[in-house]
Amino acid sequence: MKLIIPMAGMGKRMRPHTLTIPKPLIPVAGIPVVQRLAEEITKVSKSQITEIAFIIGDFGIEIEKQLISVAENLGAKGQIYYQKEALGTAHAIYCAEPSLDEKVIVAFADTLFKAEFELDEAVDSVIWTKKVDNPEAFGVVKKNNDGFISEFIEKPKEFVSDEAIIGIYYFKSGKTLKNELKYLIDNNIRGNNEFQLTDVLENMKNKNIKFKTATVTEWLDCGNKDATVHTNQKILTHTGNIISEYCEHNYSVIIKPCFIDEGAIINNSVIGPYVSVGKNTHIKNSVISNSIIQTNCDIKEAVFSNSMIGNFVTINNAKNDLSIGDYNSIQ
Repeated sequence: MKLIIPMAGMGKRMRPHTLTIPKPLIPVAGIPVVQRLAEEITKVSKSQITEIAFIIGDFGIEIEKQLISVAENLGAKGQIYYQKEALGTAHAIYCAEPSLDEKVIVAFADTLFKAEFELDEAVDSVIWTKKVDNPEAFGVVKKNNDGFISEFIEKPKEFVSDEAIIGIYYFKSGKTLKNELKYLIDNNIRGNNEFQLTDVLENMKNKNIKFKTATVTEWLDCGNKDATVHTNQKILTHTGNIISEYCEHNYSVIIKPCFIDEGAIINNSVIGPYVSVGKNTHIKNSVISNSIIQTNCDIKEAVFSNSMIGNFVTINNAKNDLSIGDYNSIQ
């Protein structure tokens, strides 16, 4: 089994946090989003993931090394492909064309999930879904009496289904997927001026390829700051307190659950619940809840919640809801 992770987008909705690193490498509860995604997929797959292919933009050699390390730590080979133009989801997947040669899972990298199923690899294709209260905001699927997908509907104006597509797909034949992607691109078949994966799925369905659904128990979005902070909260609810033995917290109260990494020093502060603190971050005389704080920050006299703080940030006397990118200073 191979895992294909398109992640070449610029992450505009996550700025300023994506000005220095790609969105999927932002840590949630101490672990990068893309690493959490790959770990969860390996848990539901019967077959071993032998290769993880990352489709990226020009992120630089250090980011590429980090991605290769994510794959290797899961016992897989890491492979890097490049999408030089933003030409749509189908085009992004086709950039990994050499890896589309056996069973594949395609997972877009701004989605995390919790699942209790084991992937049924015997069927032609499986699409991960989640029942939602507002299906008009999503792409949804409609199923026939046999439980197979009969229609893909993008943002239905009238109710047809509440099963939303979360952005993770299994294909028994990577070669079939590759051929359908190639057909779309060779014939310049576009929707909204881009090559869309939904068109590929529709073409495959019309050729009698059977699609089933696998419903996840939780669907966690990391598409913007508020969604990522909420996802951090949900993950900490599952994992509980994770506090490194190599951190310090003096005259402070840590309200569970929190993640506090090694080298962090917390003095005379109240931290939590739902706070992630990165390596070598120092916090003093502050009250912080429901927030992500990354590495090497220096925070004093601060009171904030629902916030996201980048790396190497200095904060002195700040309040309320903050979104601060790397290497910034607030005095």
